[in-house]
Amino acid sequence: MKLKTSITIIAGCFGIFLFIMLPIFLSIQSDKENYVASFKGSEFSLKDMNNNIITDRSFDGPLTAIFFGFTHCPDICPMTLNKMDIVISRLKKENKSLKLFFITVDPERDTPKIVKDYLSSFENNFIGITGETEKIYLLSQSWGIISQKIFKDDGEYNVDHSSPVILLKNGKYIARISHKDDIKRSIKILKKYL
Repeated sequence: MKLKTSITIIAGCFGIFLFIMLPIFLSIQSDKENYVASFKGSEFSLKDMNNNIITDRSFDGPLTAIFFGFTHCPDICPMTLNKMDIVISRLKKENKSLKLFFITVDPERDTPKIVKDYLSSFENNFIGITGETEKIYLLSQSWGIISQKIFKDDGEYNVDHSSPVILLKNGKYIARISHKDDIKRSIKILKKYL
């Protein structure tokens, strides 16, 4: 009898908890998406890895992905780019127009040649962007990307940065892929917009 009463009380408490917390959780999730969607990018003029001028108009098109990273990144950047390389290859039949731009958050070290060499190891033709530090910083901020140099004892540095793949349609934010999303989930997200 006591066990049945205990289970009933626990179930009731859980129900009340869900009744109170579910709207709060959904509100937080909605606020997070609205916050991310509020990033609009900005006008800019930078150089791609072939020294061609790239502007915000370069992001126009049916589907564009932008990823902010750097060539000295030990883990997240190469893993994310590798995942996107596989995803884009798997979607080749359905996708004729998806472009992925890799924008360095470390333009001091990432020259056009270094970016080009780095991206050449991927099967798909990613477009690398670099340029003046201030312009890169303003562009990354306009998309909500946070980055910070972390110096080591030997004077070298790493760059901590947020790492979503931002998806755009006609230059406007539509969704993002987290570095934590696996290949299957990434394909599912992209298929919605192809």
